[in-house]
Amino acid sequence: MYERSPATFEIPQEEGMHVPGLLIATKELIEGIEIDRPLQQVKNVAHLPGIVGHSIAMPDIHWGYGFPIGGVAAMDAAHGVISPGGVGYDINCGVRLALIPMAMKDLTPEMKEALISKIYSLVPSGVGKGQRGKKKLKRLDYQGIIAKGAAWSVEQGFGFAEDLDHSESHGFIEGGVLDSISSHAMERGEDQLGTIGSGNHFVEIGEIESLILPDIAAQWNIEQGMIYALIHSGSRGFGHQVCQDTLNLFIKNGFHEGLPDRQLVAAPIKSREGQQYFAGMAAAANFAFNNRQQVLHEVRRAFQEVCSIPMEKIRLLYDVCHNIAKFETHEVNGEKRRLCVHRKGATRAFGPGASELAPLFQKTGQPVLVPGDMGRASYLLAGLGNPLTFCSCCHGAGRARSRVQSLKSWGGRDLIKHMAKEGVIVKATSSRTIAEEMPDAYKDVSSVVDAVEKASLARRVARLHPCMVLKG
Repeated sequence: MYERSPATFEIPQEEGMHVPGLLIATKELIEGIEIDRPLQQVKNVAHLPGIVGHSIAMPDIHWGYGFPIGGVAAMDAAHGVISPGGVGYDINCGVRLALIPMAMKDLTPEMKEALISKIYSLVPSGVGKGQRGKKKLKRLDYQGIIAKGAAWSVEQGFGFAEDLDHSESHGFIEGGVLDSISSHAMERGEDQLGTIGSGNHFVEIGEIESLILPDIAAQWNIEQGMIYALIHSGSRGFGHQVCQDTLNLFIKNGFHEGLPDRQLVAAPIKSREGQQYFAGMAAAANFAFNNRQQVLHEVRRAFQEVCSIPMEKIRLLYDVCHNIAKFETHEVNGEKRRLCVHRKGATRAFGPGASELAPLFQKTGQPVLVPGDMGRASYLLAGLGNPLTFCSCCHGAGRARSRVQSLKSWGGRDLIKHMAKEGVIVKATSSRTIAEEMPDAYKDVSSVVDAVEKASLARRVARLHPCMVLKG
């Protein structure tokens, strides 16, 4: 492995690899994490038929199912494959950032407690948890969700039309087909819109701590000291089942044969099975857009009830996917090609002028949301559209230690009291989740974002500091 440019390391092509590997990281990051297993996964991904450019890893890389988390791989749309492991079980897990027209300094301690308690009561969290007392989704509802994306929730009264212009792909992935979805997947998702689930999913309320690029911040109407809401969730049990159903089908049909890891199992994009997976993945992606849309609605409602802020005054800045495969056109060796870009634990970072972006973001580059941990910071960046990574960037800090290790380190302590001393109010259905998600379970997000900037993937616009966090 050698450094080809700042924070950009090339992994030489070995026997069986169709392309070299590429790691975005600083030397300090590489030395500070367990890198061997994730890098082997980067090499494994390079064996997939039709891959072009590089098998890429972001600075938040860690071991995952088949693909590393923090992995990016672009496949030729005509001759390549599509891999569920390159998207992940939580299809269209993603993040959205909303801005509240109020300064954090104006929230009293009593208001903070009331606010996070209200959000906790409105947004179900935890393993398998769904909405209580809400009408369960019927087949007609699923048809609307799949055909319209987040616009379906807006039509149902969850949000505003302008939210769609501030969402990746306008909150909609074309190509979803309801008949590609099992009845079990629909049963699992029928009460889960408007919920965050468990693990590293959250609703975070915090303060815009500092502005690094004030000119772009001003165009996005962001001010230092203002309150933000950061929402991290995906397609819940619906997407999980779509992934599992597909893995079962692909392995049964032998699509794992000849690959270095059966978890890489992938079908030709143009095959019946490949088309069926894309149709199911698109359906689950649209479910996830609706899920985050409805969570934001409840967060808006909490601010309205506790702080008397009208819901329409709480603006969505952007919503990004970070577990997805999308058809995009990129230049490869001087030639424009249609590619299926897998991003697993990675987000798009389109630069200024990108035609898919709304006019505001065509001027500045796409907002890139990089959550850190619930004790230190998160970052808002502007994409630069780097072609080397197919306009991709990191999606978070990345784990520095496993859930088991973190639980062992923090188990048996009063973690809510500990976090309160650190200035963060935490609500969760499970103390185990808090132990697994303590700040030191993650890399320092500032180091991760530093690598991103050095590699010219995106630029820091603002640093965010958490104050209230809802965990599963």
